[in-house]
Amino acid sequence: MSTATEHVELQIGGMTCASCAARIEKKLNKLDGVTATVNYATEKASVRVAGEVTPAQLIEVVEGAGYTAQLPETEPETEAGADDPTAALRTRLIISAALAVPVIAMAMIPALQFTNWQWLSLTLAAPVVVWGAWPFHRAAWTNLRHGTATMDTLISMGTLAAFGWSVYALFWGTAGAAGMTHPFTLAVSRSDGAGNIYLEVAAGVTTFILAGRYFEARSKRRAGAALRALLELGAKDVAVLKNGTEQRIPVERLVVGDEFVVRPGEKIATDGVVIEGSSAVDASMLTGESVPVEVGPDDQVVGATVNVGGRLVVRASRIGSDTQLAQMAQLVEEAQNGKAQAQRLADKVSGIFVPIVIALAVGTLGFWIGTGGSVAAAFTAAVAVLIIACPCALGLATPTALLVGTGRGAQLGILIRGPEVLESTRRVDTIVLDKTGTVTTGTMTLLDVVTAEGDDVADVLRLAGALENASEHPIARAIAHAARDKVGDLPPVEDFANIEGLGVQGVVDGHAVVVGRRRLLADWAQQLPAALDDAVRAAEQQGRTAVAVGWDGQARAVLVVADAVKPTSHDAITQLRGLGLRPVMLTGDNEAAARTIAEQVGIDDVYAEVLPKDKVDVIKRLQADGAVVAMVGDGVNDAAALAQADLGLAMGTGTDAAIEASDLTLVRGDLRAAPDAIRLSRRTLATIKGNLFWAFAYNVAALPLAAAGLLNPMLAGAAMAFSSVFVVSNSLRLRRFR
Repeated sequence: MSTATEHVELQIGGMTCASCAARIEKKLNKLDGVTATVNYATEKASVRVAGEVTPAQLIEVVEGAGYTAQLPETEPETEAGADDPTAALRTRLIISAALAVPVIAMAMIPALQFTNWQWLSLTLAAPVVVWGAWPFHRAAWTNLRHGTATMDTLISMGTLAAFGWSVYALFWGTAGAAGMTHPFTLAVSRSDGAGNIYLEVAAGVTTFILAGRYFEARSKRRAGAALRALLELGAKDVAVLKNGTEQRIPVERLVVGDEFVVRPGEKIATDGVVIEGSSAVDASMLTGESVPVEVGPDDQVVGATVNVGGRLVVRASRIGSDTQLAQMAQLVEEAQNGKAQAQRLADKVSGIFVPIVIALAVGTLGFWIGTGGSVAAAFTAAVAVLIIACPCALGLATPTALLVGTGRGAQLGILIRGPEVLESTRRVDTIVLDKTGTVTTGTMTLLDVVTAEGDDVADVLRLAGALENASEHPIARAIAHAARDKVGDLPPVEDFANIEGLGVQGVVDGHAVVVGRRRLLADWAQQLPAALDDAVRAAEQQGRTAVAVGWDGQARAVLVVADAVKPTSHDAITQLRGLGLRPVMLTGDNEAAARTIAEQVGIDDVYAEVLPKDKVDVIKRLQADGAVVAMVGDGVNDAAALAQADLGLAMGTGTDAAIEASDLTLVRGDLRAAPDAIRLSRRTLATIKGNLFWAFAYNVAALPLAAAGLLNPMLAGAAMAFSSVFVVSNSLRLRRFR
């Protein structure tokens, strides 16, 4: 019998809360040789099968639990907006809100209670309770068939009970009589309930809970966008060489062994080997490092990197899912699916709370009938228990705090992904920072000019800057930019030549100028004097790039170029330490450069020379040591690590793939946004916890009154309205976050 492990991905439909995911997971794990994790956020099941179980059997088990399942391949590709699952929910919410507002207003404001107002209330509330709340009724029925209860059960029972009793009171009680009014009184009194209607409760609860579900669905929908962003980075078409002529074809038609041309500025279509030409390749989107890599014949190149220099001919060695880009996409997906499910507090409590409320309602009904009370009074008390327990404020607790918190965050340039993110910020104790583009600017900058004795800095910058201005290399651009800033307009260049991998030469103002590596100057018999030689060695020890400048047969200066530290990074690290976090630097750059930068900003722990795929391993190692890890990054190479970390923060100046894989996006490229984001997230989470506490406390305190038959429906309505207003007001305090 085969013991090979097969990995199956399933797209799950019909989940309404985190407990649904737990239920599906439990059912799948009961199968022999199956290990499954179900992610509520991405709506996917990641299943490892070590046995004879087929994908069809897995789908059957999920469907048997009352949900839908399919293999991702069977899903037709849709345009971004063609199949938006939030669109139907938005329509349901808007229509329900439009119908519910007048119902609530008439019930709460006696002045609006004209003759036969109750019948208009019934007409408006019926579509809300039947059609608006249909997702809750359907989920409650599924739960009932499987002997479980969730918040959906309570919402469905509470709204149907309130609506059902209102219909009874209107048609068979005294509530349907012309001229019936609901006096607004705060007195606690006992009544038989035949003159009371609860339509505003049924319609209001439905609308509030729909609003919460809509905002949740909207944030959940973005979970899969990381992979789309990663795969979008690749080239779309490619110039293939066939019998010496170029033909442009879609990149999907490329096969291993094909030879293709890459011009300056073009993306390399797929992983391969250079067979002709030499150039500099900008791999920053993959490695995060800003210095381009020089490549020539027999060198490996990676798909989606950019050719910044000469013309290359590349032979394809890996295509499709075998490429480095596709493997990184796979890493992101695995990290997302492997994330711990954020079991929301409301869902956890509902498992205990819902059965207790139902038992209490049944017990109340039995008690009143058993003690000789009228059936109407007994039923009124039982319905009151369900209504008062119906989680109106509970449905608002998370979405309102999240809405205000995320809205305030957006004003401050911080984008928060969803409620799960906030849970992580509270526990984080270690923050891992990518170096390039996060702690540093990510672009090469001229840091120092060391001149030989008797030479002037302005002359060096004018001549070297003019020559470098004719080159496209990022180091050349940094020198030319600094020269223009310091000395103004640059003179023209004659006889410009680019010596591949060594530097540039040309004639400026009648001087034969050479700028590049020491080897290039040595070829022109220009030896560096001791002071310049020391400057080169010192720069290299710090991991910086030293560029030698010479003219008229003499070495004149050394230009020190490096990725500069952002002016705000040191302050940001101090603030992160103040929040109780241990900063760690993670970079693909060399040890010397990494240590130099770390010392400047006040970081003690450094992991240098780390390859993109190993960044995930560093995060996993820290997590295995018991750390709860936040990661800040900006490159594609950071995407998998951001998804693996307990909390991923992407710099908004970075790539889309990094932004989509993260939990928080810092729109401004300022690292000080990271401590702000963590403080805002912690404050928002505290607000949600406070809201949930008050929502539950209100329910728990009011339940005994309802069970005792002492709860007037207007008092219940007022109390429910107050609890909702309180929760919203508490959430609005987040607008004052600084």
